Amino acid sequence: MRYHITVVAFVVFCFSGAWVKAQERKLYLRFAESEMQRFPEAWQIDHGKRLYFGYGQGLGCLAMLKMWEKTGDQKYFDYVETWADTIINEEGSIHLYKRETYNIDYINPGKILFTLYEKTGKEKYKLAIENLMSQLKVHPRTLEGAYWHKLIYPHQIWLDGIYMADPFIAAYGKFTGDNAYFDDVINHILVTAKHTYDPQTGLYYHAWDESKKQQWANKVTGQSPNFWGRSIGWWFMALVDVLDFIPEDYPKRDEIVAIIDGLAKTLPKYQDEEGLWWQVLDQAGKEKNYQEASVNAMFMYSFAKAANRGYIPQSYHAIAERTLKGIQKKLLKKDVDGTLTLIQCNAVAGLGGHPYRDGSYDYYVNERIRENDAKATGPFIMGLLELDQ
Repeated sequence: MRYHITVVAFVVFCFSGAWVKAQERKLYLRFAESEMQRFPEAWQIDHGKRLYFGYGQGLGCLAMLKMWEKTGDQKYFDYVETWADTIINEEGSIHLYKRETYNIDYINPGKILFTLYEKTGKEKYKLAIENLMSQLKVHPRTLEGAYWHKLIYPHQIWLDGIYMADPFIAAYGKFTGDNAYFDDVINHILVTAKHTYDPQTGLYYHAWDESKKQQWANKVTGQSPNFWGRSIGWWFMALVDVLDFIPEDYPKRDEIVAIIDGLAKTLPKYQDEEGLWWQVLDQAGKEKNYQEASVNAMFMYSFAKAANRGYIPQSYHAIAERTLKGIQKKLLKKDVDGTLTLIQCNAVAGLGGHPYRDGSYDYYVNERIRENDAKATGPFIMGLLELDQ
């Protein structure tokens, strides 16, 4: 009798564990559907007020395409394709896109176009890809060949821009079969690492000014003064994403893998007891600093993907899982209508401009905070998908 009870208890325990796991796996479905309920049309992602080819919409739509690939549910593909079909005309011209601004943020939404062209065969998506690539072929660069962040931010490399441009360029290299684009991506990454890395902390500064003329730039190194969490999140995601396209035996590819490995070893040192990272990464608990949603979603995604692909040991998967638990405890809430919301999202942060952003600690912790920012929600969905593999 005791044996029978033990066996039954064991079966119930295993079934319960499997059920809990199944419920956890459905979190990406629940959150993606929450996003679509909040933003019935993709141009509304990131609280969009008009039809626009924005990097936030691009990031959200990339996550939805990954949902389609995971589930096979056509509604996710249609959600993205309806937006792209509306915003790109038959000649491949993109609504409100202005090449002459040389804004690297414009490149990010182009990542979805490769899949859309492959699946629909619409020539306009290929033309739009070439339209964006024509910008990068003449985009201003530093003396070492790294892209300026924008024309209005001359001589500057921002970590944000590596994510905006390099996975697109790497995808284009694979799309065209031209290895020169892989060389460009690797150079852009290695130059950026050289000028933003801080050997004392193992972290990367938000930006570097080649001219050393910006008020925020260190007059000796040209580096910005702080470690902004999301900028390192952009950097980490870019590193793992470009490797999707660069062949495994390609020269210097292993140097990118080494940077990923270095980040994986460093970042857990700055993770708090709840499994979370903060807006200013190395100042956890300092006055006005906070556990910020986008950096946590980005790190969760990057750790999980890097471990899944074998760039770092499988044991690092636990770092992503710990981050998810922290997000669920502190940054994810269920609204009265049943939708899920990510809170404590830094709406935007940058350097320079008008009014001038000086990159100080006070600047980063006083920027606007909102809910369901695409810089958090997109990586959160993608991270959940990686954790489910």
